[in-house]
Amino acid sequence: MKKAGILNRHLSGALAELGHGDGVLVCDAGMPIPDGPRVVDLAFRAGVPSFAEVLEGLLAELVVEGATAAAEVRDANPAAAELLGGSLTELEFVSHERLKELSARARLVVRTGEARPYANVLLRCGVFF
Repeated sequence: MKKAGILNRHLSGALAELGHGDGVLVCDAGMPIPDGPRVVDLAFRAGVPSFAEVLEGLLAELVVEGATAAAEVRDANPAAAELLGGSLTELEFVSHERLKELSARARLVVRTGEARPYANVLLRCGVFF
């Protein structure tokens, strides 16, 4: 049994299968989930687990070379925008509609219980060397 890091066996296993360039969509409870990507649904109740908690845990285990978020987050959810800006160095903003289009190419979707709008980010995996 693991004693640290991500303990959810479905999420831990899905992360281990990712490679360079793969996309991971971390999304709020309301984001439409496209057909195709593997989905690990962590949502339990409204706000649980939060987008911040899940993003923090994922960033501790993944090498991320870039990320994309909806520009609307800046006005609609300043706390999420600040979290993204402080956690990700290579962050691009696109329209929410464009983010939904891009998410169809994600390899993994991690759905949180977040109940605040536009708490979504598409991470692009990098390599550790």
